Amino acid sequence: MREYLLTLCVTAAVTYLLTGPVRKFAILAGAMPEIRARDVHREPTPRLGGIAMFGGLCAGLLVAAHLSNLKHVFELSNEPRALLSGAGLIWLLGVLDDKWGVDALVKLGGQMIAAGVMVLQGLTILWIPVPGVGTVSLTPMQGTLLTVALVVITINAVNFVDGLDGLASGMVCIAAAAFFLYAYRMWFGHGLEAAAPATLFAAILMGMCLGFLPHNMHPARIFMGDSGSMLIGLVLAAGAISVTGQVDPDALKLWAGSERAAVHTMVPVYIPLLLPLTVIAVPVADLLLAVVRRTWKGQSPFAADRGHLHHRLLEIGHSHSRAVLIMYFWSALIAFGAVAYSVNSASVWILLLVVVLSAVGLVLLLMPRFTPRAPRWAEQFVPPRYRRRAVPAAAVEQPQAAAEGGPQREPVPAGLHGATAIGDRSRFTHRGKIGSNH
Repeated sequence: MREYLLTLCVTAAVTYLLTGPVRKFAILAGAMPEIRARDVHREPTPRLGGIAMFGGLCAGLLVAAHLSNLKHVFELSNEPRALLSGAGLIWLLGVLDDKWGVDALVKLGGQMIAAGVMVLQGLTILWIPVPGVGTVSLTPMQGTLLTVALVVITINAVNFVDGLDGLASGMVCIAAAAFFLYAYRMWFGHGLEAAAPATLFAAILMGMCLGFLPHNMHPARIFMGDSGSMLIGLVLAAGAISVTGQVDPDALKLWAGSERAAVHTMVPVYIPLLLPLTVIAVPVADLLLAVVRRTWKGQSPFAADRGHLHHRLLEIGHSHSRAVLIMYFWSALIAFGAVAYSVNSASVWILLLVVVLSAVGLVLLLMPRFTPRAPRWAEQFVPPRYRRRAVPAAAVEQPQAAAEGGPQREPVPAGLHGATAIGDRSRFTHRGKIGSNH
C-alpha cells in the first residue's frame, strides 16, 4: 500500500506542478477558443491541461517501475506499456483538437486506433463471466471488438460530462478510488496477481485527477480539454479491461469453491465492470441520454448542445458548486455502493444505506435554493458562503439613521453581507464565470 501511495503522490505532485507552466504555454499558443453558445463560462480560458496530466501519468509509471514491489508488474505484464502507447496516441489527438479542432468522426477513428494499439500489445478482454453459465472464452476478433467498444464508450462518456469546473476530474477521481479498492482487494485479499496492473492504473489515475483539481476547481484557471478528458477516460477503461477480462477464472475458483460459484460471487461488481457502468454510471447515463435526445431531434449524435445533466442542474436553480457536488454525490454513491455490495452481497444494511442516501440525494435535487450552514465550530473549515454571518452593526444603525433623517449607505444586493460584501459585489457583477469544455 505504501508504494501505491508513493506512486499516487508523485503523480499528483508532477501533475500539479506542470499545470501552471502548461497554462502559460496554452495562453501563448492561443489555445483559448472563443466562447460558444453552448458554453457556460463567460471568459476565454486556456485548455491543454491534458499535457500536465500526461506528464503525471509518465512520472507515475516511471516511479512504479523502480519500486521493489511494483516493478514485477512491468516484468510479468506488457499492460503498462500498452497503456502508455494508447495514452500517448489519444493524448496527441486531444492536443490537436484543443488547439485547432478535429472533426468528430476523425476523433472517433483516433480513439479506435488507440484502443487497437493497446489490444495489439496484449491489453484486451480474453473472457467474460456469465451468471449461470460460467466463463465464456472470446475469440480474438470478439475480444478486440469488445475492448475497442469499451474504450470508446468510456472515453466519450468522460468527455461528455466534462462541462463544469472540476466536474470530470472529480468524478473520475471518485471512480478511480472505488476501482482501486476493488482491484486492491482482488490482488492482496485473494492473491490474484492479474489484478496488479489494474490496481496500479487506478492509483495513477487518482493522482492525475487530484493534481489537476486545484487548478480546475471553480473558477477554473485552466481546462483539461479533450487532451485530458479522453486521456483519463482511456486510463479508466484500461483498468476495467485489465481486471475484468484478464483475471484467470481458475484462480477465482480457488477461493470461491468452483468456477460457477466464483462467477456468482463476483457478479455484483464483475459484470458492471465489463462496461464500467458502476464506476462511471452518471457519465454513461449522460452519454446515452444525449445520443437519444439528439437523434430524436434529427441531429447528429456528435452535435453539441446544452442538455447535459449538469446543464439541467444549473437551469433548475442550483449554483455551480452545488451542481458539481451533486454529481460527485451520485457518482460516489453508485461506485462505492457497488464495491461494498461486491464485498458482502448478502448484507441488507448495505442496500438500506444506499436507499437512504438515494433519498437524501433526491431531496438535495429538489431544493436548489437551500443553502446549508455549517455549525460555528466548523466555520473556519468551510467556504464563507456556508458560514453563519452575524448581522453587522452598520446594518442595525442604518434604519435608525433613516428614521432620524441621517445619511444612508448605498443598499447592498441581496446575498452580500458583512465584510465579504466588497469581494462578493465583484462576483455579483461578473457572475457566470463558469468553466466548461462544452
